[in-house]
Amino acid sequence: MFTHESLKKALFANGISRRGFLKYCTTLASMLALPTSMAATIAQKIEQAKRPSVIWLHFQECTGCTESLTRSHAPTVESLIFDYISLDYHETLLAAAGHDAEKAMEVAMHDNKGQYILVVEGSIPVKHPEYSTVGGQTNLDVLKKTAKDAAAIVAVGACASFGGLPHASPNPSDAVSVSEIIKDKPIVNIPGCPPIPVVMTGVLAHYLIFGALPALDELGRPKTFYGQTIHDRCPRRSFYDRGLFAESFDDAGAKAGWCLYRLGCKGPTTHNACATIKWNDQTSWPVESGHGCLGCSEPNFWDAGGFYKALSIPSSDYHRVAGYAVAAGLAVGAVAGSMNKMKKSKAAKAHETVSVDDWDERS
Repeated sequence: MFTHESLKKALFANGISRRGFLKYCTTLASMLALPTSMAATIAQKIEQAKRPSVIWLHFQECTGCTESLTRSHAPTVESLIFDYISLDYHETLLAAAGHDAEKAMEVAMHDNKGQYILVVEGSIPVKHPEYSTVGGQTNLDVLKKTAKDAAAIVAVGACASFGGLPHASPNPSDAVSVSEIIKDKPIVNIPGCPPIPVVMTGVLAHYLIFGALPALDELGRPKTFYGQTIHDRCPRRSFYDRGLFAESFDDAGAKAGWCLYRLGCKGPTTHNACATIKWNDQTSWPVESGHGCLGCSEPNFWDAGGFYKALSIPSSDYHRVAGYAVAAGLAVGAVAGSMNKMKKSKAAKAHETVSVDDWDERS
């Protein structure tokens, strides 16, 4: 256990220079949508923080969320585990197995009662709990047991946040999300299939620095990362406003970067930061690579409509959903004619230096 060791000591012991530390604090402030002036506060908090114990559970899922996490670049999973948190139980990354693994979880729960962070990956079957068991215990029993003394719960992925693919029709196991079972703990949902790795590490970093979960929207998602739709920041947005849509994935419009709305892109109704943070160390993301958004960070995304079927928004809801996108489109005179043609088929979203006096400068 390392929960009584300050992060400052851990960073110093791992050769992190003062300059590198201050740069990281500034970067972290930017990632969390905070002003750079908050870097001083972040530095102070990190110096004083204790490494929180984290218990990570796997239920009905594909381990894609963990796979995504291990590809995080800011911070990396190695620094996240060894410098910032004490990952005391994780069935995929844990070196121990069997009774030794279960003992590690019990010790972490006992020694950090009321202080550990519980991370859940995967949905929970309630109609047939025996569909998914770990060490002879059902997911439902394990969740209730570990959630009891947790300080907070982080539901990572579409499955843990909203039920995900296991919840899709006909949902034979009656899979549900974490929040449908646990009602007396603070829960943050980080949906996606899988979520963006930096979002997962960013939420943990926020809890570490401020001792509380970030501001959440009505679905329990951190506003910093889910406050805008994919459509709001999409590089193809200008083509949408001009009424230029690809009609197939290989036509001239698609090759020219036109909007993929008519090919089933769910960007106008999907809240996530894919367009700004991107994937694989900010290399690209689905829409940039030529595929429409699947809407995987929204509830019931699998059943919400075919991947290649355009969104259909009732005319009464059009202005609420389209919001300023409609105004922007109408502002372009050349779009006026095409707007009338598209009214029934298109939609959009209404939708300083910091000093660490007792930390020696190290190169």
